[in-house]
Amino acid sequence: MKKLVYIALILFSAGTVSGQELKKEYQKFIQTFIDNVKTDKKTEIAKMISYPLTRENPIPSIKNKDEFVKRYSEIFDDVLKKEITSSKADKDWSEMGWRGIMLNRGTIWFDTDGKLTGINYQSKFEKDLKAKLIASQKTKLHSSIANFKEPVYVLETSKFRIRIDDLGNQNYRYASWSIKKKMSEKPDLIITNGKWTADGSGGNSKFDFKKGNYLYECYIIVLGTSDSPPATLTIYENGKEILSQNAKIVPR
Repeated sequence: MKKLVYIALILFSAGTVSGQELKKEYQKFIQTFIDNVKTDKKTEIAKMISYPLTRENPIPSIKNKDEFVKRYSEIFDDVLKKEITSSKADKDWSEMGWRGIMLNRGTIWFDTDGKLTGINYQSKFEKDLKAKLIASQKTKLHSSIANFKEPVYVLETSKFRIRIDDLGNQNYRYASWSIKKKMSEKPDLIITNGKWTADGSGGNSKFDFKKGNYLYECYIIVLGTSDSPPATLTIYENGKEILSQNAKIVPR
């Protein structure tokens, strides 16, 4: 999310690439981070983070320094702090090219400017919070779509509101409404057995949903151009594009 859900959509498989030995200039800010975690210097750590800091859906992202300080203990439990503070900047942190710098197998990610970009770890607090938030979401949805394993995305185009949920076993569900309707109302369209596909190593991905002669493609854009939308909806009939709309990703 990125491991973390849907942080997983923006993460990379650390096991498939070879890291480079960390440069001395990078070791300096990594060591500063390690030292700050050792003494729980929340404010100093907050200054090292690139915001928003994504948490696993549907846990809200951390938007700024003040919010990070308040939520610090929700993420940095004893297990995570031990992994960080026992690490060696020159041995346990690796440069992964343009992807940045990672701890071990990707628990923590920094960019080469010294900004923390990802924490791929979930404490017991966050696991419990996630379960509570999912349970709450289910009570607010129409009964026809209230059963799912995990929420993935809510997208909005100029005409449609689209909800993508993980039903488990790599089975994704597409539900859509006209933009004026609420998700507590019965969806205009429900499609199950959707498939997720990564597109390259930059974090872009797509969800494909087939119904009869129609294919509904939801494309998530992590790595794009300066004018790229967060996502797109494209509908095909018999392989021919009949609709394409930019979409925004609704904050959780």
